[in-house]
Amino acid sequence: MKFGIFYEHQLPRDWRPDSEHKLLKDSLTQIELADRLGFDYAWEVEHHFLEEYSHSSAPEVFLAAASQRTKNIRLGHGIVQMTTNHPARVAEKIATLDLVSDGRVELGLGEGASVTELHPFLQARPALPLRPAPPAPPREATPRTSTAIGQPWRA
Repeated sequence: MKFGIFYEHQLPRDWRPDSEHKLLKDSLTQIELADRLGFDYAWEVEHHFLEEYSHSSAPEVFLAAASQRTKNIRLGHGIVQMTTNHPARVAEKIATLDLVSDGRVELGLGEGASVTELHPFLQARPALPLRPAPPAPPREATPRTSTAIGQPWRA
């Protein structure tokens, strides 16, 4: 049997100026302890614009910080929202995270939880050179992009 911890970084109101800072620092301290106690993994979600439910818009940054405080615990990015992330950028971020963590990354791919967090990414944007097309609807994006992410490792 394996044991792990899972973070969404829930933060109910009323917030103080240091609330998010304290939440993230406390979570990193907990992951350090979990590593020392022999826990097998720590997973972090990706969510956007869900004020009290999840303060976790950049899990790869949080997991990179955790990787520098731990030695053995596996670090899971679950899920990467493929509806809001370009596959090439996901591949780059996960590969870099895997390097700085000495190969301890677990990867989960998915679609996102709600219109609340997806809608801001789907709004029309002015055309800029080299800007990727707007994200595909969720059910179409995940299979296509998960295949694209795997390509760099197969080459």
